[in-house]
Amino acid sequence: MLYSLFSSINSLEIFKYLSFRSALAAFTAFFISVFLGHWFIKKLRTLKVGEDTTKTDSEELKRMHFDKKNTPTMGGIVVIVSVFVSALLWCNIYNGFVLLVMFTLIWLGALGFIDDYIKLTQKNAAGLTDVSKLLFQSALGLILGLILYFHFNKFAWGTQLVIPFIKDFKPDLGPVYILVVAFFIVVMSNAVNLTDGLDGLAIGCSIIAGIAFAVIAYLSGRVDFSNYLKIPYVQGSGELSVFCASLVGGGLGFLWYNCFPAQVFMGDTGSLAVGGILGLVSIIVKQEVLMVVVGGIFIAEIVSVFLQRYFYKITKKRIFRCAPLHHHFQFKGWPETKITHRFWIVSALLALFSLILL
Repeated sequence: MLYSLFSSINSLEIFKYLSFRSALAAFTAFFISVFLGHWFIKKLRTLKVGEDTTKTDSEELKRMHFDKKNTPTMGGIVVIVSVFVSALLWCNIYNGFVLLVMFTLIWLGALGFIDDYIKLTQKNAAGLTDVSKLLFQSALGLILGLILYFHFNKFAWGTQLVIPFIKDFKPDLGPVYILVVAFFIVVMSNAVNLTDGLDGLAIGCSIIAGIAFAVIAYLSGRVDFSNYLKIPYVQGSGELSVFCASLVGGGLGFLWYNCFPAQVFMGDTGSLAVGGILGLVSIIVKQEVLMVVVGGIFIAEIVSVFLQRYFYKITKKRIFRCAPLHHHFQFKGWPETKITHRFWIVSALLALFSLILL
């Protein structure tokens, strides 16, 4: 809204620059998140909306997280509101890609909210069933896949899979691209959700991924940089750098309260939404494979759960002491802050490496 207002004034042409609006978006989202978070935590404590850490099969985890019991949850609402408002103010809301990520933010945020609400209001409930969540995530993924398929189909690179560093090998997925988009949205949404098990872990890694994709979106949205780097030029995708900056700012504001010891948890409300929009941004800028590198921590977390579950079904033995992966290190005796900080370091190195691959 402010972008449309200021960009129409010739003396304020600086507002047309993506870099300037990205900085404004990050600061705006940060301050909204900090101020809203302070009020929101007080409200949640008044309503006694707290995390029940006893809803786990592991007695060891119950013991480890006993101090976290009744910590306010559903703090993802703060992230969603701060990102959404900042994007409304500083993004070109007539940009189709921006509308898609905002739609995804609301869809997955609503799904996570329903899941959290069921957990909080029904004593022994674990939220929505896995099948229910997968159905809603898959439905969103198919909608996004169809929209992007018909939009990108007119371009030579439209349904190609870009492999980082290998510039000349780009397999064309054709109509299968729709299913790949749906699968990727589901995987990334759940991957961030599974990572959200320690104070500051998921949001910290999401901030790092958001910074990386703010840069990548900026590069892919410019003809000169995309031609120089030999990556697909996606017209209009540069606007997503402003949206990613909003995510970074909103995430930093939330981390203010979510770092150890956490005053509030993100809950499924935030983790599902953040994972989904990170996945969608990577799809739009044609760097899905690169997202596996940038979000390597998220991928490691979801893969650890998958391996643990199916390896145990086949052999009745466990690969990890506990899954997701961060719990494995907890069971080895690592302090929570040590795990979180080292995962952040690895995430930052992977993000840097991903930019080198461009």
